Amino acid sequence: MKNTEEQPKSFEASLEALEQIVQQLEEGDLPLEKSLELFEQGIRLSRECQERLSQAERRIEVLLRDNQGRVTVNEFEATNATADE
Repeated sequence: MKNTEEQPKSFEASLEALEQIVQQLEEGDLPLEKSLELFEQGIRLSRECQERLSQAERRIEVLLRDNQGRVTVNEFEATNATADE
């Protein structure tokens, strides 16, 4: 079974697959060849995830440009649903 030409996965699916690979490698009971194969898949998935995050960041920057083309940066205001009041 050859999976060099897979359909692109969603970011979440790629991240989940990467987590599974890490878990398998951490167990340490795989033959060397299988470990290398999983490591290579993990590197590919890691690069894909990083590229998708970079693309999302660029898209957000475009959306946040002001009318003069400058990126406006605002602090993220996280709401805490369990805030003690």
